[in-house]
Amino acid sequence: MVFLFRHGPIRHKIYLILKATRQHARNLALFALIYKSSMLALLRLNNGKVNSYNPFLAGLLGGYVVFGRGIHSSVNQQIVIYVFARVAMALARLAVQPHLSLAEGAYAGHHSGWGLLDRWPEARETVRRYGWTAFASFSWALVMWLFQWHPEVLQPSLRSSMNYMYVNVDTCEAKHVWFC
Repeated sequence: MVFLFRHGPIRHKIYLILKATRQHARNLALFALIYKSSMLALLRLNNGKVNSYNPFLAGLLGGYVVFGRGIHSSVNQQIVIYVFARVAMALARLAVQPHLSLAEGAYAGHHSGWGLLDRWPEARETVRRYGWTAFASFSWALVMWLFQWHPEVLQPSLRSSMNYMYVNVDTCEAKHVWFC
């Protein structure tokens, strides 16, 4: 992306890529250190007993320290947005996955969903079949609408790449014209 959307000499572009790569690796490593340390501390506080909320608490602390405060860089934003998208997809799957009790062969934390559509198997199958299509289409519809009418709220690198791909700024002078 740096080569496509940044101006300047190649040496500077390579520097920017290496700097972003370093920050990405450093932040993920720091998160892993905080997360694993927190998990060990929580395990020790609970006399070796594992609680289901431990990963949540350790993730909350690591997310706060590494990504939630301080530097609001584009690298951090991309990492958090990536994680959020994966969490949203996982929660959607969990919502429509059938709920199984332990007596039905499920074991704690695995292979049992929330069962929000257990009463309507046809609806569950429809969501499974078309859920991704609807999610992807709606996401792109929203981003294009935001880009057209409220570009200032989009993340700067997204806005820049969308300007590059969807608007020819040299020949398009009118604002809010989709066919430029």
